[in-house]
Amino acid sequence: QVLSLPIVVIVHGNQDNNAKATVLWDNAFSETDRVPFVVAEQVPWEKMCDTLNLKFMAEVQTTKGLLKEHYFFLAQKIFNDNSARFEDFQNRRVSWAQFNKEILPGRGFTFWQWFDGVLDLTKRCLKNYWSDRLISGFISKQYVCKLLSTEPDGTFLLRFSDSEIGGVTIAHVIRGKDGSSQVENIQPFSAKDLSIRSLGDRIRDLGQLRNLYPNIPKDQAFGSHYNKEQTGKD
Repeated sequence: QVLSLPIVVIVHGNQDNNAKATVLWDNAFSETDRVPFVVAEQVPWEKMCDTLNLKFMAEVQTTKGLLKEHYFFLAQKIFNDNSARFEDFQNRRVSWAQFNKEILPGRGFTFWQWFDGVLDLTKRCLKNYWSDRLISGFISKQYVCKLLSTEPDGTFLLRFSDSEIGGVTIAHVIRGKDGSSQVENIQPFSAKDLSIRSLGDRIRDLGQLRNLYPNIPKDQAFGSHYNKEQTGKD
């Protein structure tokens, strides 16, 4: 006899996301010699970070995992706390409800539904960009504004959308003639959008984008991801 990985039976595809959350939580946090189906209701945030990192690397098939600043953003999101420091989250515990039951403030989805959407998008369309560290990804809109506000005109970075499941957006700085700066976010691209035209080619198309933050010319950063354009009638 051997113990199998957790199994969840579903009756419709719309239950798939919740089933994956149940399997992930059970697989990561249950004890081997437990009473059947008993699993902790709360787990240390640090343990959750390790689980999300392993899941991300396995799903996307990349060797480039999550960074310290990514964990900080994810902690702010799941605990709905933008005032705490990174160290303040170290001793917190995250509950199953926070992970996949409670709707994120101002959104129509849970933390896991959002994270799983990022996983799917990255796996399908952004694997090479992520592996080349061209995507900041897990970073808040407010922090992006702080980073870019002092940068030259046309500086940009890529972050996963906060408001949509499975979207990546480009934030870029526009400087007025008076020297004032404004950070704009381009409408998020979904996997469907990126299957029509790749992220690299979209970045090449957008003339207002010049340097990837902090200061890498976009053709140098993304040149290897451009597709050779067709000539003639196209």
